[in-house]
Parts: sequence; structure tokens; C-alpha cells
Amino acid sequence: MTDTKPHPLPPVSGWLILDKPRGMGSTQAVGAVKRNLREAGYGKVKVGHGGTLDPEAEGVLPIALGEATKLAGRMLDASKIYAFTIQFGEETDTLDAEGQVVATSDHRPPMAAIAAVLEHFTGDIEQVPPAYSALKVDGQRAYDLARAGEQVELKTRAVTIYSLAFAGEREDAGLRSTFQTTTGRPDPFDPAAPLELADSVTLVAHVSKGTYIRSLARDIAHALGTLGHVTYLRRIKAGPFREEQAISLDNLNEIGKGAPLQDLLLPLEAGLDDIPALQLDPDSAQAVRQGRVISELPRSHGILADGLYLAKLESVPVALVDLSGGTMKVVRGFNLPDVAE
Repeated sequence: MTDTKPHPLPPVSGWLILDKPRGMGSTQAVGAVKRNLREAGYGKVKVGHGGTLDPEAEGVLPIALGEATKLAGRMLDASKIYAFTIQFGEETDTLDAEGQVVATSDHRPPMAAIAAVLEHFTGDIEQVPPAYSALKVDGQRAYDLARAGEQVELKTRAVTIYSLAFAGEREDAGLRSTFQTTTGRPDPFDPAAPLELADSVTLVAHVSKGTYIRSLARDIAHALGTLGHVTYLRRIKAGPFREEQAISLDNLNEIGKGAPLQDLLLPLEAGLDDIPALQLDPDSAQAVRQGRVISELPRSHGILADGLYLAKLESVPVALVDLSGGTMKVVRGFNLPDVAE
């Protein structure tokens, strides 16, 4: 009897960078990838995401497939870049447009004041996460407690803002000097030189892991003597992955209809673009795959600096290894077939 049942496609490993639409949760995005792979005929594929993105946020969401899921933890620790809009005058309980207004202010900050205050939120800062967040308080999610009407007290956390600027690379040096000095400061009583007041502003922030953009927006508004909340939030970079590499949900759904996955899939090592490669010979590769410690590297490698390396056999990633004092230890091994296979 002829077997007419289609055979599953070979296992896949790598990254799909999804341009997550607003209204979709990160878990839903992972589910959409699994569904499309299943419809395309792939066998069971391990799938995970490289950092939660709020349902009301959009943008870069790295989705790891197969052996790339072993690197998802590194992606969680990576820095991110966001574009976000602060609407001044109202603060909501969720600190975004989905929440209920809890306080209002008639004050609108001058653009000059916004330009001047940004540097005070650059570098190492402390912030209180939003009450509506996934952080746990006594074993329960903060947002569950907040929705139940309970008072949520979250601890201050240290984060790093590597850069913070106007979107579109607006030149703000002149605005800062106007705000900070008497000479050249606009006269609010001179109709020929009115202050430029802002109802909203769009900023771009490069931040460390654990940073809450909604909290950053709230604190910026407070520093400007007003209130505010986030009305737009887009992640434009996550670790090494940029929005130019991201695919739409429509592109993702084409995979389930037969579109070649390889046209959209980035290799496993794309998540390690900051890690130097270390070529192994077949014997060393076999030892690394067995998890053995290599105390003496072949002379052909010369003297290598201590640190993390992506060990490869020709073009195939074998393991993420740590080199210290000439000794190489496996940090994370990858079960990928050799090119010859």
C-alpha cells in the first residue's frame, strides 16, 4: 500500500522577526508562528519569543525557532530601542491610552523645556514600574491586583537609558541653550516670539532590559510640571534585530500557504552578531558536541582573548563557548546537522 501521507519537512532553526501589530500579545504571536509552520507541513518545532512586547505596542518581536530558542534568554537581556509619543495633560491608571484618566493638568510644556529635560533622563536612572505590569507582587501579577482595585506598591528599580532624543533626529541643541540661558530666551509677552508649547511629543529611547517606557513617559511629564501618558509605542530594535528585518503578519501567514520559509528566516547566528566566530576542526567540534572541556586549542588559532565565541565547523554553529586562560568550555550547545548531511 502506498503511503500518501505527506512527510514532515526537515527541522528548522533560526529567527523570524515579526513586526507585531497593535492588539496582539507576544504569546499570540508565538501561536501564529506555530500555526503557520504546522500548516506548511513542518513537524513539531520549538518556538519562543525574545522579549515580551505589550499588546498595545507594535514593532520588532524576535521569534526563535528550533535551536535558536536556546538564545532567547540572551535576547531578553539585550537592549531595546523604542519610539513613543507622550500626550500631555492627562495621566491614566495604565499610563497608556487604554487606561482610565486619573488626573489632569492644564499645563503644556514648551518644546525648549522638553529638550532640556531629556538629558536628566539619560544614563543610569531609577523608575517605579507601572501598576499595570506583569511583575509579581506576593506571587500575583501586578496587573491582576490593579484590575481588582487593590493598591499596588512596586519597588523602584535601576535601569539605564543609553540615549533619549526627539524622533526624526530633531536638532535640539539650540532649544536647550534657549531654555537654559537668559540671553535669547523667548519673551512670553512678546507676540512676535511666542513659546512653542507641546500637546504631545514623540521621542526615541535606547534602553536597558527592564525599562518601562510608560514609566519613563510619566516621569518626563512630571519633571515638566505636568502629566502625561503614552499614546503610541513602537519597538524599532531588539538586540541585533532591526525593524528593517521584520516581516508583517500577512507575510507570516503566507508561510502557511506554501511560501518558502527560508526567504524569511534569519540564521541562528544572527542573534549573536556581537560574538566573534571561532572555527573548529572536526575533532574539536566532536569534543565540543560531547560537552568536553578543551584545554589546548590547536596552534592555528594563535592567542585568543578571553570571552564568548561562537564555535563553528565550517559554516555550521556548534556551540556558544567561553574561552578563559586557553581553556574552552561549552556554554550552550547547538544540535544542528553538518553541511555534509
